[in-house]
Amino acid sequence: MNEKNWCKEIWQKEDYAELVQTLQHLAEDGYRNFHANLVPGVEDILGVRLPILKKIAKEIAKGNYRSYLALAQSNHYEEIMLQGLVIGFIKTDIDTMLALVADFVPKIHCWSVCDSFASGLHLIKKHKEKGYAFLQPYAFAEEEYEIRFAFVMLMDYFMEEAYLQRIFALIEQAKKETYYVKMAIAWLLSVAYIKFPGETLVYLQKNTLDDFTYRKALQKIIESNRVSDEDKNMMRQMKKR
Repeated sequence: MNEKNWCKEIWQKEDYAELVQTLQHLAEDGYRNFHANLVPGVEDILGVRLPILKKIAKEIAKGNYRSYLALAQSNHYEEIMLQGLVIGFIKTDIDTMLALVADFVPKIHCWSVCDSFASGLHLIKKHKEKGYAFLQPYAFAEEEYEIRFAFVMLMDYFMEEAYLQRIFALIEQAKKETYYVKMAIAWLLSVAYIKFPGETLVYLQKNTLDDFTYRKALQKIIESNRVSDEDKNMMRQMKKR
């Protein structure tokens, strides 16, 4: 049986227990140990590689995804990841998609699930204003991964001139006390600098970021191969604030 066929058969019976058994069968001990080091504190990792999860998710999304999402559980890292991936592959309207996203976001428990989920929500590209309005409350949330989700989404889909100043304003107002929020904002600012160096430089010179986030943003800019040596030297000087 080829790979595509076994992907289809995993959920054709709409048997969630069998799906979990299949994930356990596809798990690799070596990969589990490797991935556990990348997401410290996350337990119950089976060790299924992301490309395999994406193939399974794509097949589930083609069928009765509502049944799957109603039955889906969160006992393992891969079960949570798979739910997010399925939502990204579903062909539906923006209101249905955002409702599914809202249901899933509270399940995000690590940066990996957060970022993989965000990267699959391509429908947002066609509905920018509705998507931006939907994301704003998450930027002001209390939960670490809800805030990170907002800024990763802004980086992935809203890094354009029309939204740039609004994004900077959200950064200033957001709760920025946790590690994975700080790292997301630093990452976003490095991407902003690559695309809009002048506007981002003005922000970096006048921001109220904590030293950790500020220095991480500058370091990510310095490490980019899309930034000139002259700009990198300027960033090094700015670290001395």
